[in-house]
Amino acid sequence: MRLLHTMLRVGDLQRSINFYTQAMGMQLLRITRRPEQNYDLAFVGYGNNPEHAEIELTYNYGVTAYELGTGFGHLAIGVPDVVATCEHIARAGGTITRAPGAVKGGATVIAFVQDPDGYKIELIERPAL
Repeated sequence: MRLLHTMLRVGDLQRSINFYTQAMGMQLLRITRRPEQNYDLAFVGYGNNPEHAEIELTYNYGVTAYELGTGFGHLAIGVPDVVATCEHIARAGGTITRAPGAVKGGATVIAFVQDPDGYKIELIERPAL
């Protein structure tokens, strides 16, 4: 397993892209637009090397600001088998908050679990891990 990305909700996607690329020296790695689901994503990081964790900037249409504390979204962990990982987490007493399945609007298999403090962790299937 490895850390894939951290998701942050942002009020202005371009402003955030500018900050992370210009002020922080990251690269804009990719943008995903999901107008049917009312959000856009921009992934920034220090390179396309799969070993580097990224930041996912999420813009939810119509939301221009978040209160401090609501901007954090989730951690993402790449796992070779989301179903097996969820079964293991459930056996260990963990909480599955979104059952394994394809992401809305795509084919990638994901699930969400919750840590003891309520923080969300997204499991993303990466069979090559």
